[in-house]
Amino acid sequence: MSRVIRWGLLVLVLPLGGASAQEPRQDQGFPAWLVQWEPVDANPLFEGEGGTAWDAKIRERGWICREPDGSYRLWYTGYNEDRSPTRFLGHATSPDGIVWTRDPRNPLHTDHWVEDMCVLRQGDRYYMFAEGKNDVAHLLTSADGIDWKRQGPLDVRLTNGQPIPPGPYGTPTVLIKEGVWHLFYERGDRGVWLATSTDLQVWTNVQDDPVIPLGPESYDQTAVALNQIIELDGVYYGIYHANAHRPWRDWTTCLARSTDLIHWEKYAGNPIIADNRSSGIFIEEPDGWVLYTMHPDVRRFESTGSGDESNRP
Repeated sequence: MSRVIRWGLLVLVLPLGGASAQEPRQDQGFPAWLVQWEPVDANPLFEGEGGTAWDAKIRERGWICREPDGSYRLWYTGYNEDRSPTRFLGHATSPDGIVWTRDPRNPLHTDHWVEDMCVLRQGDRYYMFAEGKNDVAHLLTSADGIDWKRQGPLDVRLTNGQPIPPGPYGTPTVLIKEGVWHLFYERGDRGVWLATSTDLQVWTNVQDDPVIPLGPESYDQTAVALNQIIELDGVYYGIYHANAHRPWRDWTTCLARSTDLIHWEKYAGNPIIADNRSSGIFIEEPDGWVLYTMHPDVRRFESTGSGDESNRP
């Protein structure tokens, strides 16, 4: 069974031992291996350094990629409010995806607020879509993943070509399909919208209503934001984080599927991971897929799903 991952997006996770009140279900076209996960013993793998460090705490979606040589890279948001209110960009590496080493050059980018990033590599260039201050999505580019140049906020338009109304538009998640860039973004976590671009200059909504709305179930009735999308055999699986409360607490990780990136079906067994583990990233390894959650620390999960379909490449 062929499996194709796009650098653009998706994630997922799942509950184990009380992680969710619902038992994972193998239905609706969601393979068991995709929704059943258990944490590794080494968790948490990466967290804030504490004390007076610039990254005393980490938060929201970091981004992990596995390089062609088998090594791993992590970009993350660090902060220490006793030193600065700004969220800064950090970098760490790992030979195995479990043991991580902070980059001595950290923080990498201090001129602007960088948070909740999605990283794609196209040819010899890295593209980072991230939240800036006030949850405004912006683009940074780099030749090596270390030295980043800010290109500015994303210009997102309504279907009629007018700018979207003022306000936050964050958690940018980007997928490239047939030469078209697809941007998924949230507005105050009250739904996920989709805009496309062919030039990275102007992004136009596919529709002016969210493609992934809140609810109707209680687990995501107050917040949804998409983290990553992978394509497997013509089906897109999107990992998103969700909340049932306001004020927000106890974030969860959930899963949805689509065949056209516009119409999404949520997994009936959501959330697949609870216990305030969210901002998931899905990584393909030689022996199969693994899952990382990034907030409020980095944790790794391995599939326990069984059945006719396997997570082995």
